[in-house]
Amino acid sequence: QVQLVESGGGLVQPGGSLRLSCVASGISSTFYAMGWYRQAPGKQRELVARSSPGGSRNYADSVKGRFTMSRDNAKNTVFLQMNSLKPEDTAVYYCYAQPGGTTHWGRGTQVTVSS
Repeated sequence: QVQLVESGGGLVQPGGSLRLSCVASGISSTFYAMGWYRQAPGKQRELVARSSPGGSRNYADSVKGRFTMSRDNAKNTVFLQMNSLKPEDTAVYYCYAQPGGTTHWGRGTQVTVSS
């Protein structure tokens, strides 16, 4: 059974940084897409960052230059380094993985940017 567990969320002041982690278990595939979505209150879930099976990365325009996604394939772990955080980054951040074309989701971690 595939499980994704996120960690690292919390409360941070504007301009601050957080690092999110997501550990995947139960995946036998070696190469698969992983990434992060977020959902703010009253808004649709939106893609934040994506790592393709080949390792290329894509970012939402709203986070380019501030967020960096990295991946440790040996540990089935992805990270999201978030710098220069803004109040509009406040959301629940969800990790996902797509082994074999099936999308699996974590339960999410809350990120709140507020003074």
